[in-house]
Amino acid sequence: MVGASVAAELLLTGNFIDAHRAERLGLVSRVVPDAELPAAAQALADDMLRNSPLGLRLTKECLNASLDAGGLEQVIAMEDRNQILCTRTGDFVEGISAFLQKRAPIYGDR
Repeated sequence: MVGASVAAELLLTGNFIDAHRAERLGLVSRVVPDAELPAAAQALADDMLRNSPLGLRLTKECLNASLDAGGLEQVIAMEDRNQILCTRTGDFVEGISAFLQKRAPIYGDR
């Protein structure tokens, strides 16, 4: 994830890196002060929960499987499968309706 030179530095020295460097390297997505951590975590969870439960679960599953996939073709096949599965649910209809009505969706699995 960080490139050969940074990986070599970390592996060969055993040095720790601080949060801001970890963020610059892409090892963490965000750094916030300790006092703001609960609010930042809640905001991230709220962002995720605005998506359909099935869509969220399948996205997480596909992301994890993609890390070990044999190639782009396998990843595209998984994503195609997930898109088809999601379109077969009431949450799909609710998501489209909410978008067209400019309101927040109310998914059935909540």
